[in-house]
Amino acid sequence: MTTEEIRLLIINDRIDKFYNRGAWRRKSKQILKRDNNECQIHKRRGKYARARNVHHIKELKDFPELAYDDKNLEAVCIRCHNELHPEKLERFRNKKKKFINEERW
Repeated sequence: MTTEEIRLLIINDRIDKFYNRGAWRRKSKQILKRDNNECQIHKRRGKYARARNVHHIKELKDFPELAYDDKNLEAVCIRCHNELHPEKLERFRNKKKKFINEERW
């Protein structure tokens, strides 16, 4: 996927198509293997956590040309990734439960 194609996905709010492609999945597995499936943030703090995500150090939306650059990618645990991107959790926090009815018996 070219930088321009990634930019178009970002503009059209369809970046999920980037993350669902085989090229990203292969790169993600490669980075997890390179980092021994260890969260690099925890590792810098002298701790250990199992990494399950690959994080763009310089955000993809700002630097699409670094999308597959190994130096811009690091393995992180889910907790650290959520701390790095709290805006991604907002859509789940603000969801209101669907009203069913007032009767509760």
